[in-house]
Amino acid sequence: MQDTDRDLLPEGLEDRLPADAATAVRVTRAVMDVLDSHGYDRVQTPSIEFEKSMASRMSGISPRRMFRFVDPVSLRMMALRSDITPQIGRLAATSLAGAGRPLRLCYAGQVVTIKGQGLDPARERLQVGAELIGSDSVAAAGEIVALAIEALQAAGATKISLDFTLPDLVDTLEGKVPRTGDLEAVRRELDAKDAGGLVSAGGEAYLPLLAAIGPFDQAIDKLAQFDTGGALASRIAGLREIAGRVEGKARITLDPSERHGFEYQSWFGFTLYADNVSGALGRGGTYRILGRDEAATGFSLYPDPLIDSLAASAALENVLFLPLGHDGDVAARLRAVGWRTRAALSARDDPAELGCTHRLEGSEAVALG
Repeated sequence: MQDTDRDLLPEGLEDRLPADAATAVRVTRAVMDVLDSHGYDRVQTPSIEFEKSMASRMSGISPRRMFRFVDPVSLRMMALRSDITPQIGRLAATSLAGAGRPLRLCYAGQVVTIKGQGLDPARERLQVGAELIGSDSVAAAGEIVALAIEALQAAGATKISLDFTLPDLVDTLEGKVPRTGDLEAVRRELDAKDAGGLVSAGGEAYLPLLAAIGPFDQAIDKLAQFDTGGALASRIAGLREIAGRVEGKARITLDPSERHGFEYQSWFGFTLYADNVSGALGRGGTYRILGRDEAATGFSLYPDPLIDSLAASAALENVLFLPLGHDGDVAARLRAVGWRTRAALSARDDPAELGCTHRLEGSEAVALG
């Protein structure tokens, strides 16, 4: 029996073949070009760091999601990054601590987790994003949301939708909304969107939050009606202002108590979706960088599902076959205007087998019959 174990990849990891890899490069470049055009400077961070560094920059970061091992040099625990955002926080608090604020940074790279999320078995994902450090104002949040939409559109996403949330909602309402049960039980039932469970947990007064879910205009009005004491007034006003900035660019919904995926966000969070792409394409919001205790706003895209969708529907790319003895200057001129070429290495080379769509004849590109 042939031993094929050497050819196996671990669960949740996969190769990108030529069409997918080419699409991944185009998507990444499109997003990064948008971020660069808005003044976000690209940085690169290492894929491995000390565990303590990556787990201590944002509240809610769990080392249990990281691949960890002992560094044979320092004998300290190290980890593969599961999220690039904390690394950007480290840069802001150290090497770029003296840079002018607000500081605009962007990045792209692979992240790895011990296991997939929910029904998604992937353990390695592409993460592309932007961080606006030094502000978590409504203006900063509006810029970040508009930027995320523009970046996804440039990457090829269509019919983008946003779901707004208030990650610190329960903490903000503590002491202002009556409850007879444990706070964590109330929080848990809100997470589960379980009205019956919420009543049983002593959080009946929180039930209107489950009704304030849906299309933004109607949902925000219901949230305002619930907020009779004014505890959420500034947040509601902020959400309206952010929604107004991107009106017409995306479909907007509101789920004020949603916390899934918002481990370290503070007063504002949002999730990004697109047509014909399953699951969320990214998340963003406001947060604080620990150690420096600095406010920041940002977003992270995980565009692998979009890349798969675009690669599956991509048209065949033109590739020009260069026969033996071709004119090198002509081939160079054609490459300069966008052609991809594949040169014959022997007389036996077949253009169709090499994936070519055209053949160079003299100085002309002729389609294969």
